[in-house]
Amino acid sequence: MEKQISSGEEDGSGEKGLLHTWRGYSYSTTPERVLLSRPVLQAALGANHGVLLVEGGQVYSFGELPWKQNQTSSVATEPVLEAVLSEQHVVFVAAGSAHSGVVTEDGGVHMWGENAHGQCGLLGLSVIPNPTPVGVLDSEFTPPQTVKILEVACGDQHTLALSSKHEVWAWGSGCQLGLNTSTFPVWKPQKVEPLAGRHVLQVACGTAHSLAVVRSSEALVPRKPPQDKCGQCHQLLYTMTDKEDHVIISDGHHCPLGVELDSSGTKSALEGSPEQVQQGKSSPTEPVPSMPTQIPRSPTSSTIPESTLLPDSTPASEPQIQVPASSQEPVEPTLEVSTEHEAPVANEEVCVEASESCTLEPDSCRAPGGKYSPFPDEQAVKAYLKRLSDHALAEHVAKTPSTLHSAQLSSDPADPFTSDPLIPVAQSVTPMGSALNNLVVSCASAVGERVVSTYEALSLRKVIGYWAPGEGRERVEERLRLEEPMQGKKSSSLGDIREEEAELSRRLSLPGLLSQVSPRLLRRTSRPRARAIPLTPGGIPEADAHLPSLQTEVWSWGRGQEGQLGHGDLLPRLQPVCVKSLNGKEVLRVAAGAHHSLALTAQSQVFSWGCNTSGQLGHMESPTSFPHLAKLSDGIRVWDIGAGQQHTLLLADGDCMQPILYYSGQQVKEVAEQTQEEEQTGEYTQQPVLLPFCMNLGYVSSVCAGGWTCAALTDRNVMGFIASLHELAAAERKYYCKLSNIKSLLLQPLLKLDSLSSGLGQSTAGLLQNLIGRLSRLSQLTGQNSASLTTFLRRSRDIRGLVILDDAHLFLDTYSEYCSAVGDLLVMGGFLALVKPCHDVFGKGAEVVQRLSECSEEGLPLADVLSHLFYLPIKHLHEYGRLLLKLATCYEVSSVDYQKLQDACSKYESMALHLKRRRKEAECTLHFWKSFPGKMTDSLRKPSRRLICESSNKALTLQNAGRFSVNWFMLFNDALVHAQFSTHHIFPLATLWVEPISEENTGLYGLKVTSPEETFTLLASSPAEKAKWFRSINQAVEQALSGLGHDGIPPTTGVTQRTDPPISRTASYTFYKDSRLKEATYEGRWVSGKPHGRGVVKWLDGRMYTGAFKNGLEDGFGDYVVPNKNLNSCDHYQGQWKDGKMHGFGTFRYSSGEVYEGSFQDNMRHGHGMLRSGKLNSTSPSVFIGQWQYDKKSGYGVFDDITRGEKYMGMWLDDQRQGNGVVVTQFGLYYEGAFSNNKMMGTGVLLSEDDTTFEGEFSEDWTLNGKGMLTMPNGDYIEGSFSGVWGTGLKMSGSYYKPSLYDSDKEKAHALKLGRLAVHSEEKWKAVFVECWNRLGCDHPGQGQTTTAWDNIAVALTANLRQQRDSPELLSRSHHKTLESLECIPHHVGPVTLEVYHTIRRYLVKACDTPLHPLGRLVETLVSVYRMTYVGVGANRRLLPQAVNEIKSYLSRIFQLVRFLFPDLPEEGGSLADPPKETGGSDPAGKQLESPKPGCVVSSSALLLPVLLPRLYPPLFTLYALEKEKEDDVYWECVLRLNKQPDLALLTFLGVQQKFWPVTVTVHGEKQQVLSSTKDACFASAVETLQQISTTFTPSDKLQVIQLTFEEITQQVLALLKQDFLWSMDDLFPVFLFVVLRARIRNLGSEVSLIEDLMDPCVQHGEHGIMFTTLKACYYQIQHEKVT
Repeated sequence: MEKQISSGEEDGSGEKGLLHTWRGYSYSTTPERVLLSRPVLQAALGANHGVLLVEGGQVYSFGELPWKQNQTSSVATEPVLEAVLSEQHVVFVAAGSAHSGVVTEDGGVHMWGENAHGQCGLLGLSVIPNPTPVGVLDSEFTPPQTVKILEVACGDQHTLALSSKHEVWAWGSGCQLGLNTSTFPVWKPQKVEPLAGRHVLQVACGTAHSLAVVRSSEALVPRKPPQDKCGQCHQLLYTMTDKEDHVIISDGHHCPLGVELDSSGTKSALEGSPEQVQQGKSSPTEPVPSMPTQIPRSPTSSTIPESTLLPDSTPASEPQIQVPASSQEPVEPTLEVSTEHEAPVANEEVCVEASESCTLEPDSCRAPGGKYSPFPDEQAVKAYLKRLSDHALAEHVAKTPSTLHSAQLSSDPADPFTSDPLIPVAQSVTPMGSALNNLVVSCASAVGERVVSTYEALSLRKVIGYWAPGEGRERVEERLRLEEPMQGKKSSSLGDIREEEAELSRRLSLPGLLSQVSPRLLRRTSRPRARAIPLTPGGIPEADAHLPSLQTEVWSWGRGQEGQLGHGDLLPRLQPVCVKSLNGKEVLRVAAGAHHSLALTAQSQVFSWGCNTSGQLGHMESPTSFPHLAKLSDGIRVWDIGAGQQHTLLLADGDCMQPILYYSGQQVKEVAEQTQEEEQTGEYTQQPVLLPFCMNLGYVSSVCAGGWTCAALTDRNVMGFIASLHELAAAERKYYCKLSNIKSLLLQPLLKLDSLSSGLGQSTAGLLQNLIGRLSRLSQLTGQNSASLTTFLRRSRDIRGLVILDDAHLFLDTYSEYCSAVGDLLVMGGFLALVKPCHDVFGKGAEVVQRLSECSEEGLPLADVLSHLFYLPIKHLHEYGRLLLKLATCYEVSSVDYQKLQDACSKYESMALHLKRRRKEAECTLHFWKSFPGKMTDSLRKPSRRLICESSNKALTLQNAGRFSVNWFMLFNDALVHAQFSTHHIFPLATLWVEPISEENTGLYGLKVTSPEETFTLLASSPAEKAKWFRSINQAVEQALSGLGHDGIPPTTGVTQRTDPPISRTASYTFYKDSRLKEATYEGRWVSGKPHGRGVVKWLDGRMYTGAFKNGLEDGFGDYVVPNKNLNSCDHYQGQWKDGKMHGFGTFRYSSGEVYEGSFQDNMRHGHGMLRSGKLNSTSPSVFIGQWQYDKKSGYGVFDDITRGEKYMGMWLDDQRQGNGVVVTQFGLYYEGAFSNNKMMGTGVLLSEDDTTFEGEFSEDWTLNGKGMLTMPNGDYIEGSFSGVWGTGLKMSGSYYKPSLYDSDKEKAHALKLGRLAVHSEEKWKAVFVECWNRLGCDHPGQGQTTTAWDNIAVALTANLRQQRDSPELLSRSHHKTLESLECIPHHVGPVTLEVYHTIRRYLVKACDTPLHPLGRLVETLVSVYRMTYVGVGANRRLLPQAVNEIKSYLSRIFQLVRFLFPDLPEEGGSLADPPKETGGSDPAGKQLESPKPGCVVSSSALLLPVLLPRLYPPLFTLYALEKEKEDDVYWECVLRLNKQPDLALLTFLGVQQKFWPVTVTVHGEKQQVLSSTKDACFASAVETLQQISTTFTPSDKLQVIQLTFEEITQQVLALLKQDFLWSMDDLFPVFLFVVLRARIRNLGSEVSLIEDLMDPCVQHGEHGIMFTTLKACYYQIQHEKVT
């Protein structure tokens, strides 16, 4: 190797990535440097060769390369470039004994070298000379997907790959693959199923064993849901077991189908038993419901036809039971069933099920002295087996008694497998029955005499079945498929999980020896394992996601003859099994030598196990089949490991700056003088030795070992950068060890002390608990960071990947929380309280504490030492700052990286100072509490409370205080406390306002302090003192408000501290003296000591107000709930408030079920409102709508008594009917008249449905009493005095009159005029209009300023718009548009022209469209009261005149409002100013304005009916229809009769002149001759037009329809006559009558009456008036038409 030079010489060619190799550990050893043009990023060593990855992703090989065909010698003295890979960018390399593998950037794998055992994953070639791609395909997907690989590991005959999904793939030969197969080699990469779904972090390969680091299941993040059944055996992968207080979900299924070992290389004594499946790790915090021992997956899997040689050469054909001895409760057995070589066991299936009830008492399992009776009651066994006689083999079973020796527990630490715990063989009669026989017998012998009852319950469901060798596997699968439904339904019977957990650690440390067996657990042999997992994944905080996990497990599988699997035995495992003793040890990396294994932990310790013939384990502990710590002196922290053939290489931190190397194992001599024997017997290390040359190498960044060689990658210290990085990582590792020590040496012993919580008291114990939690979090973060830094050194070195830069906030928050926890405990005197427990645990001197605290001062009290100890981590923040600054100096000042490091450094430094300040505060506070008088301390002392300043020096006094009063002020970070002799008052800071009082007038240095219920003045002794207190209080208030509490403002938040806190703020406060709010809590906005803005008040009695406040009182919209204890429900008010009282519109839901909606004033119902009462069913029994005064019904109102079917419309006074009113009932009775004291009393009129009428005196409801006149429907009447209830017998005395036919004058005198005694329509609903005027800012109708009114409208609209913006779902799109268009007020100057009039009209239409506008609100209310009055019982025809008058009064009163808003509008009937020339006709919407000269007269009906009438039309038209019912019936009968005639016949009958008869008509676009049979064809268009009268609402629209009908008729006649033509009424009437008949309008009488009643007066004498008269005449003509 002439090209390699000694590392002693300085070589300038490379600064980083230098590779040095050497062998052995003697002083003469000199590492040789491998010369390459580029820095080496990673090296891997095989038995006799090595592979290197250099910068740029190229790969070199060196050493013996026998697979290279073209080379003259197979030994490459200098590295050879693997040219085949030059196209690829390689990111990872690995070397096995004689093969190599690399991973490329895109996740592809390339392999080359020896391939006889399929270790290169390429079929058919025994040697692969050059790197060749290997396809890793996941066949679970169709089509199969390529699996992306992160790294590979190569062993002797196998290769493992770790995929980007963190699953393991394997190929090659041997049980170390962990695959369910017996055919080797496996050419095609296959997934290692037992690890599927787990998060594997790293894999390593030894010669014949494999290791994996797996993230613990509780750290798993949820992945895609895996399938729920095993692909091979179809058993459920998940089972659920319901316990009393938690559910165990087991996902530990292992497929029971057989796996065979390759018997070619079996040399060792104890090989070849089937694997033992160890149950999966559950989180350390969860109960482990477990079989603490390994369990075979099922006897079905015992298909290992391999000779198993015991030391005495006896063939073992019976189960060995391996269970740790002497534990307190039944333990699951390990059933190892191995068979003779010839035994055809592969042809039998044994399924053993234990029934649920087989739970034995623990004592029954233990024979005295830990031994088991070797001779069970075999009668019982035989009796039981007899009952199995329906199975073919039952007679062969159990003929000979078997003896089972129990293994003595050996206290000797020597490997128990060299002593003789082996079990004499049970000779079975036939090999076929051996497995079952042994199963039964061994269990029987283990359990002893009490076995009988248990065996009764054992259900051997299927014992033995045959199948021909050819169809073996299918039959098993089939049978298991049939069993599977039952499997799923049975729940595992588990012992008390928590007890088992306690025993777990003790048992795991013992090698597998005999112990008691509980038969209930035999069932497990064919069951999946159960494992407790938390039902919600513990997960990791979001920010930690890219930090390495510390919660890891190590899994191992493969050959175990040297103990290299770490399970405490020498047995092989065919599938990955968790190495229990490493759980919770925070393993970060594993390395596998030829026959030994290493695990590196986050605490920088190394565990080793396996072959130790050359001392390669670094310790002399025994047994070597369990992990033990390598022996290293204190302060040596290992951070990288390598394992070779028989040696171990460790990279560690020592006391010096540079990393150091340790070696343990075989001394390697120079090749020439080395002979074979010496190699075996040569000298070796007892424990790791320091390699003296490591200091010359520079900074070693990683090590590796393989064969007999060691290698180290080193860097030169460029600009101090490398040194700084190493220092940072080393400091973090040291610090993590320190934190771990505090936890393990101090806290754990303390927590084990029983009297701890009682000694500390509840609150302190809670604080200690919190502190320990925070410390654990800090420790975990540090451990993760140290692991991440170590990886960082080994790999990237790009400063941008540093977690402490990218996630600085995570560190700072964790430190801040930790510091608070320490401070809280300190303030409450927790460290003083811990002194006694410390003495109890650690003795008087408590040296442990002293040592851990690194306290330099001598003779400090223990409490101070403890406090010093717990504040140590804060010093580490300075360390971060210092090291980051050191790193920053390696960069250009202008570079981004420099800036980043500089920023982070200042963050850590300022946080360190901030926490130091907080520590000082905590210490001051503790000191203050010690000196403070005792009584108050207890009530004032709180963990998070810190003292800021106090006035014990009389620097602050209360103004106007008495001479002898004592006033002591203490400012804490959450309150200002005012203490007097024996009392104190606490003012929370969030609701404290302080302002300085100017000194000019008074000469006093005063501060005015305002709290919600007090205002007082503090006097300071000097201006400086005043300034100090003012600043302190303001700062404390600001911090309290910012929610930072006692943490203060952390320097990282970048919050610049304001000098004074805001006057307006959000805070919570409980009142203590305010009479109305006493003991109520307010939470919300404040301004200067008063609630102002949105907030919530809660009273102790359950009352609650949510809404707006103004100057301390409820004002604005609010929600108020008052619980009602008696009715077990609440009164609930939602609405407007003013000055703390309900005022304005609101809804009050009473607990009795009544609901009031309307106006309030001073907490009372006042104004217009509606009350629905009755228990909350769908139809409330009564409804009142009308005027209220001071909580009582007063004024006009309508009361609908639904239960009695009566409706009252009239005046009220003090909740009683008083004054004039009308009552209608559902039976058609009608009363109008006087009411008094809630009764009909006085003069009244009563009509019944058939027009029987009584006019006279009433005394009570429906009770006649006094003078009166009774008129019959036929006109006869009685005058006199009456008494009695209407509808029952009436007593009367008087005269009876029968008017003669000719006495028409008399009849007229008696014609009844209804409505005289009813309330006048102008008197109705006054309150509704008054409220509208009030909204416009007028106290009385018509009095006020127009401008004020418009302002109020604008305010109402914007306020409502804002409210809608907060909850947009309340507004429809069109509604939104309406609101936007209303924002523009129609302004004009001068008299109102037609154009302005239309603008106003359009504005009114929109205004009335939205209830947010006062006019719209008014219209909405009027519509609801109108409907309330005239719907239901109110639909009584006698109410028609009142209904019509009510509409007219609405029109006049609304018109008054409109004229108030638009003062220039002429009054009713006035005319508009002269419009420009092109008037009326051009107006598209001119339909509404009909008059002789269109649109020149202003009328309320033209302006407002279009808005109002469509909304009121249904109830109104119903009344017309009822009133005109009889007339309409007569008319309709005639219409139907006449319509039977064809057109010409009808025209003749009506006397239409012949010249007007149409000759042709157009039907469906075709002209047709009018024949005598033609029907419904003449004047069809006019008929259609007239029919539209029913679809219009307002009289003007209806008149328009009539006009159009006339125009249509005229056009048709003109077309006939083809000349100008003027109608005479005689000609026109018959034609129009024809059209009216053919139009067949059902309620024509009602239409006519409606038009007549509501027609615009100015239209009556115009053209429209004449046309209307014609229609009316037609109606009467048709009624009286006689068909001659």
